[in-house]
Amino acid sequence: MDPSIEQIKPFIPLIPLLPLMGAILNGLVGHRLPRPMVAFIGCATVFCAFLISAWAFWGVWQLAQAGNHEPLSQTLYTWMAAGSLRVDLTFAVDALSGIMILVVTGVGFLIHVYSIGYMSHDPAVARYFAYLNLFCFAMLTLVLGDSLPLMFLGWEGVGLCSYLLIGFWYTDIEKAVAGKKAFVTNRIGDFGFIVAMLLLFRFTGTLTFDGIEKAAAGGTIDVILATAVCLMLFLGATGKSAQIPLFVWLPDAMAGPTPVSALIHAATMVTAGVYMVARMGFLYSMAPVAMLTVAGVGAATALFAATIAVAQNDIKKVLAYSTVSQLGFMFVAAGLGAYAVAVFHLVTHAFFKACLFLGSGSVIHGMSGEQDIRQMGGLLKKQPITAVTFIVATLAITGVPIPFLAGFVSKDAILWNAWMSGHEGAAYASVFANAGKIIWAVAVIAALFTAFYMWRLVFLTFFSGKLRASKEVANHVHESPFTMWFPLVVLAILSLFGGALGWPHIVGGHDWIANWLTPIVGKLPTPEGHFVGLEWTLIGGVTFAALLSFGTAYVLYFKGIHPVAVKLATERPWRWLYLRLSNKWHVDELYEATVIQPLWSTSRLALYEGIDRRVIDWLVNTVGWLGRSLGFVGQLFHSGNIQRYLAIFAIGLAFLLGIYFLPMVKNAVPDDNGTPTPALQVLGGEP
Repeated sequence: MDPSIEQIKPFIPLIPLLPLMGAILNGLVGHRLPRPMVAFIGCATVFCAFLISAWAFWGVWQLAQAGNHEPLSQTLYTWMAAGSLRVDLTFAVDALSGIMILVVTGVGFLIHVYSIGYMSHDPAVARYFAYLNLFCFAMLTLVLGDSLPLMFLGWEGVGLCSYLLIGFWYTDIEKAVAGKKAFVTNRIGDFGFIVAMLLLFRFTGTLTFDGIEKAAAGGTIDVILATAVCLMLFLGATGKSAQIPLFVWLPDAMAGPTPVSALIHAATMVTAGVYMVARMGFLYSMAPVAMLTVAGVGAATALFAATIAVAQNDIKKVLAYSTVSQLGFMFVAAGLGAYAVAVFHLVTHAFFKACLFLGSGSVIHGMSGEQDIRQMGGLLKKQPITAVTFIVATLAITGVPIPFLAGFVSKDAILWNAWMSGHEGAAYASVFANAGKIIWAVAVIAALFTAFYMWRLVFLTFFSGKLRASKEVANHVHESPFTMWFPLVVLAILSLFGGALGWPHIVGGHDWIANWLTPIVGKLPTPEGHFVGLEWTLIGGVTFAALLSFGTAYVLYFKGIHPVAVKLATERPWRWLYLRLSNKWHVDELYEATVIQPLWSTSRLALYEGIDRRVIDWLVNTVGWLGRSLGFVGQLFHSGNIQRYLAIFAIGLAFLLGIYFLPMVKNAVPDDNGTPTPALQVLGGEP
C-alpha cells in the first residue's frame, strides 16, 4: 500500500472523535464561554472531521484505482470479549461509508453554520451545540463501525440525541412529549435490531460485517435465517427511518429547532435505516421475501405520507411528511436490490431536503415564528435568497427534467428499476414478476402528490399575492443573515448539480455512483437487450404527470387560495377526505385507541391495582406493621421508671422460677406404697 495512504489510517478515528470532543467541551464549559467561541468549537470540530473524511475518501479512491477495494481501517482496542464473542472498536472507510461520512460531515457542517444565526438569541446555545456535535459523533460511529454492535452503538446514540434535540425546549410540555414520543417509538424498532444480532451470533458466531458475509458465502446462513434476520433488521429501520408502522414520531419531531429538523431528516438519523440495508445487502439478496417486504413497505409509505402532506398547513409539517415519503422511495430501491440507487437518492435527498428545511427556518425566522403557510405570501420580494434557493430545491425534489438536477436523476433511477424488476433476466424477476409494476405505479402516484404539495407550499409561501400575516409581523419580515443564507446557497448548488453523480447511460453518462459502490453492494443484473425507447417513454410519462401536478397547484394557489381549493376543503363530499388528510388519517388516534390505551389500562388495572397495590404493597405494609407493632410492645417496657423496671424484673424472675420448679412439683406424687419421690425429698418432704 502507498505510504501516503497508510498514513491516513491513524486519523480515521478522529472523524467521529472530533465532534465528540466538541460536545464534551461545550457541554462542560460552554456556558462559561462567549457565544462566538461556543459556535466556533461546534463548527470547527465538524469541519475538521469533514477535511479528514475527504482525505480518507481520497485514500479509498486511490486504492480503488489500483483495483484494491479493501477498506481503510483502524482498530483502537478490543471493546467486548466474552467467550467466543470478540468485538473490536474498529472504524473503517470504504466506498459506502466514504460517501456517508462526506454527507454527514459536509451537510452537518453547513447546518452548524446555519445554527449560528438561527440560535443567536437562545440562552442555551452551548447545550444546543453540544447536542448537535454529539449527534454527528453518533451518526459517524454508526457508518464507520465495522460490526453490528458498533453500528448499534451509533444507532442508539442518534436515538438519544434526537430525544435531546427534539425536546430541546423542554419547558414546553408539547415539545418534551414530542421528544419522548420519538424515543419510545424508536425503542420498539431497536428491539428488532437486537433480535437480529442475537440470531446472527447464535448461528454464525460473529457480528462483524466481514465475518457475516463470509458465513453467508460459506452456506452457514440459509434462506430462513437470512429472512428472519433481514425482517428484524428492517423492523429497526422502520423506527429510525420512519416507515409504516413506526413513522408517527417524525412529524412531531418538528418541535425541535429547525436546524435540528434538517440534521435529523436530511443527513443523519433517518437515513440510518437505508444505510443499514445497503450495508447488509449481501444478506438481503439471500432473502427475496424480506426484499419484497422492504420494497412494498417503502412504496406504501411513500404514497401514504405524500397524501397527508397535501393537506398540511404548517411549513415544517409538509416537509416532515415529504421526508417520510422520500425515505419510502429509498427503501423501494433497496428492496429491489438496487442498493447503489438507494444510496444515490439518500445523497441527493440530503442536499435538497436540508436546503428545504433550512429555507423553512429562514422563512420562520423572518416571519417572527409564524409557521402557517396560509399566513404567508409574497415573500419572494422580501426574502429573495431564501425564495430562490427554496425553489431550486423544490425543482430537485419534484423531479423536473433539468440536466444534473439531483432529484430528477435519482428518482427516475428508482422508478426505472421498479418497472424493470419483473422483466425476464432481472435479478429477482420471479419475486417481482407482478409486484414490480404495482410498486412502480404506487411510486409514480406518490411522485405526483410530491409535485403538487411542494408547489402548493412554494406558491402559498413566496407568491400568492400579498403577505397575509398581521401588519406587525409583515413590518418585521427580512432576509436572514449571512450565516443562514450562505448554507442555503451551497445546498441549492449541490441540489442543482448533484444528479451528475449518477448521470445515466441513456443520456451519455457513466453512472459514477453505481460503479463506485458496485464492489461493496454488488451490481444489480438487468434484463438483456436495449430498452432505450421504453426508458424515454417512462421518463416522458412521469414528467408529464409531474407537470400536470405543477399546473394544478399553479391554478389553485399561485395568485392566492382559489375558491375551488376552498370548496374542496369545506364542502361535501370532499370535506370528509380533506379532514382525514389534515388529521393524518387519524393514525395517532388509532394507535392511541388500539395500543396505548389498552397498555395503559392493563398496566394500571392488572399490574398497578392488581399486583403492585394489592400484593406487593400489602406485603411491604404488613412487614412494616409487624415491625411497628413489635416496637410498640417493646416501648411499654422502656418507660424509664425504676420502680416499674424492678416490678417487671420480679415478675419475670417469679415466672422463670415457676417454669423451672413446676415440673418438680408435678412429679412429687406418692407411689402406690406411699413413698415420696426424690423431688419431694429435695423440697423437704418426709423420708
